[in-house]
Amino acid sequence: MKVEQIYTGCLAQGAYYIESAGEAVIIDPLRETQPYLDKLAKEGATLKYIFETHFHADFVSGHLDLAKKTGATIVYGPGATTSFEKYETRDGEELKVGKLTFRVLHTPGHTPESTTFLLLDEAGKEYAIFTGDTLFIGDVGRPDLAQKVGSVTKEDLAGWLYDSLRSKIMPLPDHVLVYPAHGAGSACGKSMSKETWDTLGNQKRTNYALRADMTREEFIQEVTAGLLPPPQYFAKNAMLNKQGYGSIDEVLNRGAVALSPDAFEMVVESEGALVLDTRHQDEFTKDFIPNAIFIGIDGDFAPWVGALIPDLMQPIVLVCDEGRAQEVVTRLARVGYDNTLGYLQGGVSAWQAAGKEIDTIESITATELAQRHAAGRAAYILDARKPTEFLSQHLNDAENFPLDYVNTNMYKLNRNNTYHVH
Repeated sequence: MKVEQIYTGCLAQGAYYIESAGEAVIIDPLRETQPYLDKLAKEGATLKYIFETHFHADFVSGHLDLAKKTGATIVYGPGATTSFEKYETRDGEELKVGKLTFRVLHTPGHTPESTTFLLLDEAGKEYAIFTGDTLFIGDVGRPDLAQKVGSVTKEDLAGWLYDSLRSKIMPLPDHVLVYPAHGAGSACGKSMSKETWDTLGNQKRTNYALRADMTREEFIQEVTAGLLPPPQYFAKNAMLNKQGYGSIDEVLNRGAVALSPDAFEMVVESEGALVLDTRHQDEFTKDFIPNAIFIGIDGDFAPWVGALIPDLMQPIVLVCDEGRAQEVVTRLARVGYDNTLGYLQGGVSAWQAAGKEIDTIESITATELAQRHAAGRAAYILDARKPTEFLSQHLNDAENFPLDYVNTNMYKLNRNNTYHVH
């Protein structure tokens, strides 16, 4: 038996590869398929199933492309309605992979179709649970992402989640390993641990949501309190995962195309393409193409793209470090942004050499800001952090202007004013 967690830090996401006797299953795969195909080829294994724990909202899963390329069966839990062919399991059903058995535990709450897959080893002993967004390390899945399904409310879903945890997961032995779909940094929960797996026994002792003396009403209150609005792209990604999407190969072929400065400018003008600059922030502030937006590829790239670019079909052209264009296109596609139309060959240096206009952003120290403020030259200070960060401590006279919601708040700004952004 081989169980491997494939963790992607920028999405705080865990996919899983499980193999036995030449057969394999992949759980909650990311959009790009080649790493999984390479893994299968290296191990000499045949992919039998692709398990999806639920309709993911924070990324586009790779189930469709992976099924087409391997012939594997896509498997969802009860109640999962899709526009593509898949196998919908029954609660308690068992599926064989090599000498292993997976038992389906329908665990609604995060979403109605959320399902936990219990792995039984060769001897039939409970070994691990793949919980998706039902149970995290230190937390549980937020119950508000699917509340628009019919008349279901987040309180209804929270109640279902309480029942699922108490009836399906907590009765399992303490030695069972917990493998969730996400860790700290994901917006699918409120207070996840930085650890990416644990034993169920330790979670029963330390996870607030698994307290033995917790009532249903207390649980509903705790898991629904303090929820921030979900990122705008979540519902759109969930719909893609239900209804389908284009081939990742076509997205990469179209997006990772080198464009000369003239061709780049023409695409911007003719297609209404957004210029996305993914270099390091120090490089961006020195010189950038006017009207470009900056989201650094080495930070929390995908979540910020989802927060700042409202339209998944927005045409995008890239300014990126040499040799990283395909990586950027891939990471855009992970969250459903498939309309990348190329990247600037030679970068900003080539743009400047072609005699085209550039822009800059001044970066100053805190001391300089204090001096300007004292002299009356920093009348407008915008604090772009989250509201909770702003409330904990902020500069005098600063206005909270959260970056997460910048698109809906731009009307509040005056183009004639000079703003200092913190």
